[in-house]
Amino acid sequence: MHHVTSAHPSPTDCPSAPQLGRRTSRLVLGTLLATTLTALLTGCGGDSVDHASTHGGASASSSAHDMQGMSDKAMGDPSATPAYELTGAKVVKGAFKMLDTRPPGMNDVKGTAWLAQGAKGTTVTVSLTGLKAGHVYMAHLHAQHCSDDNGGSHFQFDKGGPTMPPNEIHLMFTADKSGMGLTTVTNARKTGTDAVAIVVHPNEAQDNRIACADFDF
Repeated sequence: MHHVTSAHPSPTDCPSAPQLGRRTSRLVLGTLLATTLTALLTGCGGDSVDHASTHGGASASSSAHDMQGMSDKAMGDPSATPAYELTGAKVVKGAFKMLDTRPPGMNDVKGTAWLAQGAKGTTVTVSLTGLKAGHVYMAHLHAQHCSDDNGGSHFQFDKGGPTMPPNEIHLMFTADKSGMGLTTVTNARKTGTDAVAIVVHPNEAQDNRIACADFDF
């Protein structure tokens, strides 16, 4: 008579193939879970976020730098040689006249604009007083006279093209503590007699045209 041994293997017994497969699967799964948990706890996921944030910050900084560069080079430099001092250039000027579309508090704005055309292309200078100290303003060359729809549309070298420099001539400046604004910008192309006026307005409200000047061609 043979005795039947217990169905439960002893600690020294080797598991059967199915049992070995199940234990191996559990071990692999446990290792994966442990690895994932460790990565999260040690900040690997956070490092990816920080990395992206760092690059995002760099992009934002680059964008800001590019915009600043555009403002300096394409939209005005108060320290540049003004149009009326350029030698060998043909210069025209115009006195600003206030427009009915000006915002409140802009009743004392006065100033002059100069447009010079010479070897460097077109140089425009604006000088105004009576502005709000610390406020940012924009000026654009226009293709119509001030009496014609307050200057009408912006002057463009290539009509229907981009609405930014260098296809248009824009000037951006900030009024100083006395309310004076002065800046100069140069474009490599000549406007000829097609840019007949210049309009100034607050940077944040382009429809509120403050004043317009016709050039004395």
